[in-house]
Amino acid sequence: MNLPPGWSIPIPARFCLFDMTMQVPDPRIDPHAWARLKPHVRELLIRINRHPRPPMESLPAEQARAAYAAGSGVLEIPATPLPRIENFTIPARDGYLLPARLYAASTEAQGVLPVLLFFHGGGFLVGSVDTHDTLCRTLAAQSGCAVVSVDYRLGPEHQFPTAFEDAWDSLAWLHDYGAVLGLDPARLAVGGDSAGGTLAAGCAVQARDTGLPLRLQLLFYPGMQAAALTPSRARYAYGFLLTEPQIQWMFNSYVGSEEQFLDWRFAPVHAHDVDGLAPAWIGLAECDPIVDDSMMWADRLRMAGVPVELEIYHGTIHEFIKMGRALPEALEAHRDAAAALRAALLPELR
Repeated sequence: MNLPPGWSIPIPARFCLFDMTMQVPDPRIDPHAWARLKPHVRELLIRINRHPRPPMESLPAEQARAAYAAGSGVLEIPATPLPRIENFTIPARDGYLLPARLYAASTEAQGVLPVLLFFHGGGFLVGSVDTHDTLCRTLAAQSGCAVVSVDYRLGPEHQFPTAFEDAWDSLAWLHDYGAVLGLDPARLAVGGDSAGGTLAAGCAVQARDTGLPLRLQLLFYPGMQAAALTPSRARYAYGFLLTEPQIQWMFNSYVGSEEQFLDWRFAPVHAHDVDGLAPAWIGLAECDPIVDDSMMWADRLRMAGVPVELEIYHGTIHEFIKMGRALPEALEAHRDAAAALRAALLPELR
């Protein structure tokens, strides 16, 4: 049909075949990987990329920590008020006092609250109790369990295996002395996100080896090994918030040798065996460079007969659980994790 000059036929949006969010914002991004994102996640990444910042791996550690802290709450849900929040310290093996924070939705009498010991993510270099405050409040409020979050020491100032030793010392202390805080040492879980999930999984191995009873590993997209061998490390290497250069910078700033990269205290998937470990709830982001690495842990546990509940939040990215204001999948993951905690630590309330 011929139209007069300057005329056009408006096309309803539902018939448009071109979606602006499908444009790949970085030539290094695999278009097929980009298409796997949910539309609202793509839109979020596009908004983030409109205000480019220096890559984290280009910054000194202190500046990287400050940058991460400044951005950590931007997409978080409002912090849940709780009747009990206490700051205290836990002694590490060398006498250093590790800052810790207790969250509880109950002020019941001594020795009755089950507890999740939580380790924050951040690649062993960034993150803190404060950057994960909202998440820990949410888990405590929704599960009915207490949560203890620990500021383990970070690299590069504190090299491997310091973070693992701080994590284990915290768990051992909580088992031995948690009752003084009104916590039940017989109902313990350990958890964390990203590098914090790595530490939690490592603590599960050590707990099995020392006879310390654990009810659950609660792991959000845990890192499991350093080598970029898995398909997801290539598929999502650029443009999905966590990048492969960032991963390598973090790992190489904390670990000093190839031999240490194969140590199960850094890479739990290299543990000699995983028989008898605590059951696991594992929540993963589909479009995450380390999703296949995390799956390696789930597969090893299942092959050893360890019960595993695996949730994959499709079309989401690393760090999504701290983006509840923008991503409804984060709220779903909060509910799922809290339900897993209740089932493991408060089975009578299932």
